Amino acid sequence: MKKMLEKEKINRINELSRKKKAEGLTADEKIEQEILRKEYLKSFRSHMKGTILNTTILDPKGNDITPSKVKQMRKKRK
Repeated sequence: MKKMLEKEKINRINELSRKKKAEGLTADEKIEQEILRKEYLKSFRSHMKGTILNTTILDPKGNDITPSKVKQMRKKRK
């Protein structure tokens, strides 16, 4: 699993967002913002997938009711 996005990049995403609302962005800043957002979403999706694959869902009786798609993905990963 990939590591989370660096704190500096997250801070830059937030900085560009604030600037966009306050005064607007230059063409270069818009491109930078788009690149950073894509990188953030890729990282987020990777971590979410890992979380889902490592979660087992149990009903109140203790039976495993994890979706079959998740179970298949676990088998492929091993």
